[in-house]
Amino acid sequence: MSKPLSDHDKKKQISVRGLAGVENVSDLKQNFNRHLHFTLVKDRNVATKRDYYFALANTVRDHLVGRWIRTQQHYYEKDPKRVYYISLEFYMGRTLQNTMVNLALENACDEAMYQLGLDMEELEDMEEDAGLGNGGLGRLAACFLDSMASLGLAAYGYGIRYEFGIFNQKIVNGWQVEEADDWLRYGNPWEKARPEYMRPVHFYGRTEHHPDGVKWVDTQVVLALPYDTPVPGYRNNVVNTMRLWSAKAPCEFNLKDFNVGGYIQAVLDRNLAENISRVLYPNDNFFEGKELRLKQEYFVVSATLQDIIRRFKVSKFGSREIARTDFTKLPDKVAIQLNDTHPAMAIPELMRVLVDEEKLGWEMAWDICVRTCAYTNHTVLPEALERWPVDLFAHLLPRHLEIVYEINRRHLEVIAAKYPGDIGRLSRMSLIEEGGQKRINMAHLCIVGSHAVNGVAQIHSDILKATIFKDFYEMEPHKFQNKTNGITPRRWLVMCNPGLAEVIAERIGEDYIRDLDQLQSLRNFVNDDAFIRDIAKVKQENKLKFAVHLEEHYKVKINPNSMFDIQVKRIHEYKRQLLNCLHIITYYNRIKKEPNKQWTPRTIMIGGKAAPGYHTAKMIIRLITAIGEVVNNDPVVGDRLKVIFLENYRVTLAEKAIPAADLSEQISTAGTEASGTGNMKFMLNGALTIGTMDGANVEMAEEAGEDNLFIFGMRVDDVDELDRKGYCAEEYYNRLPELKQAIDQIAGGFFSPKQPDLFKEIVNMLMHHDRFKVFADYEDYMKCQEKVNALYKNPKEWTKKVIYNIAGCGKFSSDRTIAQYAREIWGMEPTLEKLPAPDDKMYLMMTSDKCKKIIFLL
Repeated sequence: MSKPLSDHDKKKQISVRGLAGVENVSDLKQNFNRHLHFTLVKDRNVATKRDYYFALANTVRDHLVGRWIRTQQHYYEKDPKRVYYISLEFYMGRTLQNTMVNLALENACDEAMYQLGLDMEELEDMEEDAGLGNGGLGRLAACFLDSMASLGLAAYGYGIRYEFGIFNQKIVNGWQVEEADDWLRYGNPWEKARPEYMRPVHFYGRTEHHPDGVKWVDTQVVLALPYDTPVPGYRNNVVNTMRLWSAKAPCEFNLKDFNVGGYIQAVLDRNLAENISRVLYPNDNFFEGKELRLKQEYFVVSATLQDIIRRFKVSKFGSREIARTDFTKLPDKVAIQLNDTHPAMAIPELMRVLVDEEKLGWEMAWDICVRTCAYTNHTVLPEALERWPVDLFAHLLPRHLEIVYEINRRHLEVIAAKYPGDIGRLSRMSLIEEGGQKRINMAHLCIVGSHAVNGVAQIHSDILKATIFKDFYEMEPHKFQNKTNGITPRRWLVMCNPGLAEVIAERIGEDYIRDLDQLQSLRNFVNDDAFIRDIAKVKQENKLKFAVHLEEHYKVKINPNSMFDIQVKRIHEYKRQLLNCLHIITYYNRIKKEPNKQWTPRTIMIGGKAAPGYHTAKMIIRLITAIGEVVNNDPVVGDRLKVIFLENYRVTLAEKAIPAADLSEQISTAGTEASGTGNMKFMLNGALTIGTMDGANVEMAEEAGEDNLFIFGMRVDDVDELDRKGYCAEEYYNRLPELKQAIDQIAGGFFSPKQPDLFKEIVNMLMHHDRFKVFADYEDYMKCQEKVNALYKNPKEWTKKVIYNIAGCGKFSSDRTIAQYAREIWGMEPTLEKLPAPDDKMYLMMTSDKCKKIIFLL
């Protein structure tokens, strides 16, 4: 038993969720009933669970509004530099619980709902995930918004308000089936439409060159309607804004057809314009040059830059008059961060605005553009890099093509002067790729048009400099930086794993939530038996809770004492879910061979979505489900091995699965995963990692001690060496009997008796054209998994390694990442100072006359 808590400890424990004062609870109940009555127009006799969720969401939102307005007032009074984070994806998940955590309202709301006879968890489950992202890139953007608010930075997230987010995944007869994610069908209580800030976005048309400049004429106009969502910082009264644009057809859109009797068709055709924000492209690490996608990219950039420049010009408190016309000051007041190449159009668009509309000379405009923009690269996979066909560009954005050509002409002049006669270098570094179909290389455009270029883990940044961006690095080494990714500890610990957050707070206080480096002091408790027991107990409780969820959804009996071995991420060949499959089959064969041996029981879970057009990824899902059908129904194996494919993996499911995991699988081929952030979430929640030296795994091993991770497999140099030598899968197949047996079983229909040839394509790929060299790491992976099994049989030693891992998580807070972006790229200084609360008496006196003015400035 751990020691009983003192009163002081109890306070600390409770305050992770926020104190529930009697007055507070009473106010919440009153406001809840008011919203039920006046906002939803219901009483308790007819209200549904969803109505109760909306009433609670509106009640919590009330606590944001005063802080939100106050924050914007503060920014206009102080006129700080502002950062604009432009991303085509924001994978926000649910908002209610996260808001309660950041405003310290969780206990009070819990108590209020309890007194009203409602179950808080049931209400939280009514919220739709805002799934406006494919995976890591979009979730990173969401974590970054949380950190920017928590660090008091004047920051704005800009993206698209997709009507349909990432598809819902159903598994039907073992296959992935996609369903539309109609996340807005019941409305979204967290957003506020701002029609007064609607902006026109132009497409098509042609350019006219006049003595006084260039005009882009005869364009088709689509309107961008902004929706604002509040982004609260952690208990500092700062509430920033995420502004997402929705496409609207202008009133006159095609209505000229009315004259010839085509009025109905003209109104129906408005949909064509509004399709721009209809759906998120579900492509993962694969570039598809679709016109609609390029439209989306330009749409978000054009609307956002208009907003940025409007705000820059009128940034004077209480005034809508233009206060600034000197654009040389733009880089002092504005930082634009491009989240991958998707918003790369910001560079030619900013040049168009400065040169064509603001009449600046090219050199001055270019200097302003480069000093304002910065670019984050997220992948080294060649098929993922955006290369837009010049013909499509010319048709859709004729003025921007001219600007890109001019940027390229000047860029090539600089290269030619620095490296005379080096034609190969000119060709490699050009923004325009010749040969076949001419294409614009968007990564090259981003590098040339930015003052900072960063990768997202040290190894990734090093690979960029040594390989795909080598020429650019040699020419401008000062531009290249590393910013290792991070995750927000508010969502990924306090919210999803309150038991663990409280156990940590009991030992070291709760300030670690805003300064994750303080976790280092947990190393003092590595040999503390009470702490070891507390950590193990929290994990077991999380596993029991998740086991109930699994049994409900998958009708498979789970052994809660088995090791929960989890690999959740998008399904992709480079992430090597197939290597995991080979381990499952081999472990299954071993149990079958020696059924009386003391095997370490495992429940192996794999989850993730396959891009709808990615055939191999869909086949991998089918293989996992087929293996599960055989293994889970084999009486010889019993509860020693279970295999579950976690359907419809998303933020909300991650929040349940990650706290329950014992083992985290991070097994990509070395040199392919830019960083990963799932690896960090597992580490913070007390899972041990089995992984390759890839992405952020390398830095995790540095922080926690390599002995406290299960590292296996080839390093980047080994992979390069194997490429030079030539990778021959058959060599491994013939040399390793267990590997041969597993592959023969897949090929021979052991897991698909009704369709023996079902997995022939996968076997063919693994044997003859596997870019990611699964077999090369198989033997070492199997040996490493044996070490995992051995350690799991010693719970105390296992938990000590868990503590070392949690203690090493400080670096992986998105607060650290954002503080580095702020200081080293944006030229801004983070602060942990709190703004005054909206009910602060002095604040109310000071602001009574200002509230009228602030609406102009949002």
